[in-house]
Amino acid sequence: MAFDKLGRFFGISEDDEMNEVSYTESEEQQEEIPQTQKNERRANVVSINSGVSATSKIVLYEPRVYSDAKEVAQNLLNNKAVIINFARMDDEQARRIVDFITGTVYALNGEIQRVGDKIFLATPPKFETDGKIAELVEKKDKMD
Repeated sequence: MAFDKLGRFFGISEDDEMNEVSYTESEEQQEEIPQTQKNERRANVVSINSGVSATSKIVLYEPRVYSDAKEVAQNLLNNKAVIINFARMDDEQARRIVDFITGTVYALNGEIQRVGDKIFLATPPKFETDGKIAELVEKKDKMD
């Protein structure tokens, strides 16, 4: 009897079979997770691509009359960046369009930058541009 108690203390008694069965049953009970907890875990899963636009577009535009400014503004409202080339327009009309587009960009919290001689880049708010080409154009103008 003393050996049985000592054996049970060290886990080498004949009652081990009963202990294993009860241990296995308690282990299975712990592994069972209620369906509501499983659904809560799945609700926390978020797709990596959610909220990210699959494609971003840059529209190249060469206006010829002032009324073309509306199309440029519409592209900005649709979250598309626009490169505008005023090479085929007189300077007065080009300034009016730049003023109109500047107002549109301001209302959207976007940006407009001069990237070349009579070429501008207008971007909606979520676009990020890096670098300044305008500085290079100004240096070139001073050298000529």
